[in-house]
Amino acid sequence: MRKALAIVGVVITGWATSLVAGPEDFPRTASGKPDFSGTYDIATLTPYLRDPARGENAFVDPSEAAAAQDRAAGVAAADLAPKSPDRGAPEKGADVGAYNQVWMDPGSSMFHVDGKYPASILVDPPDGRLPQLSDAGKARRATLKQKGWFKNTGTAWWLEEGGAPYDDMETQPLVDRCLYLGVVTVPMQPIVYNNHKVIVQTEDHVLILVEWMHWARVVRLDSEHLPSDMRSLAGDSIGWWEDDTLVVETTNFLFEPGVPREGLRVVERFSPLEAGRLLYRFTVHDPDYVTPYTGEYPWPQTDTSLYEYACHEGNYAMGNTLRGARRLEREWIEENGAPGHGE
Repeated sequence: MRKALAIVGVVITGWATSLVAGPEDFPRTASGKPDFSGTYDIATLTPYLRDPARGENAFVDPSEAAAAQDRAAGVAAADLAPKSPDRGAPEKGADVGAYNQVWMDPGSSMFHVDGKYPASILVDPPDGRLPQLSDAGKARRATLKQKGWFKNTGTAWWLEEGGAPYDDMETQPLVDRCLYLGVVTVPMQPIVYNNHKVIVQTEDHVLILVEWMHWARVVRLDSEHLPSDMRSLAGDSIGWWEDDTLVVETTNFLFEPGVPREGLRVVERFSPLEAGRLLYRFTVHDPDYVTPYTGEYPWPQTDTSLYEYACHEGNYAMGNTLRGARRLEREWIEENGAPGHGE
């Protein structure tokens, strides 16, 4: 199985194919393996998915990378500009946005390796886009219960249409409850903020602390997977060394509490680069898609220390969401009377 994984995990990208042994000055453990212990800031302006207009053109010119950096700086400056205290309220039902830029940290530049700027984090399929959905994936998505990102009409629309999307906190998605966010955990991709990862490494375990949600992944080295009925949101991770590359395989996922995510398997590879950076590479085997897909990008080390991520403990937005729903329900009942759906 592990030999097969090593073959599947190789995708030719032009800049990461020679990584067998790490740089001689990369820190090592007592046993001679690369020591990845440290804090990494993975924020980058490089998009996860490639612009479809680029096709299989895998790199951008340095001038394009500089332009992306200037655009991001311009957006941040515009958002931070003083706002008029006399401006009107947003239109009823409008998108009022989220945090302003002072809270965001999406990165300030695109990453580069050997002077080249990849056009996306995804490198396979060759167009840098997700594969097509499989028939199984389409069928599964058709049965998913809508949860989160509900429409906003400025009214308690659910009293007319049925359902109880805002009855209590357990009807809200895990990310809004500050409990779990899969896209930053397995595999790990950069997003708008909280992009730090902390690695603590021993001879038989590797711990990866994900800043967003303060989720700690524990990878058992040279071990076997737990039984298939022992599942968690972030799955069960085991790892082994292939030369200087740490390979991590994760299975046994839950889609949400009590709901298995059948067939999903993620293989991650951590390889040493120069200047204390590491190359993070992942391949996702997901039955929802017709083929696996692969991405890769460097992780630079940082001297930053992390505060505790205490979002769940201070989640004032959750209370405000539920209070807002109760107010909209009162307004709806005053105008329409008691809801009659389901009679």
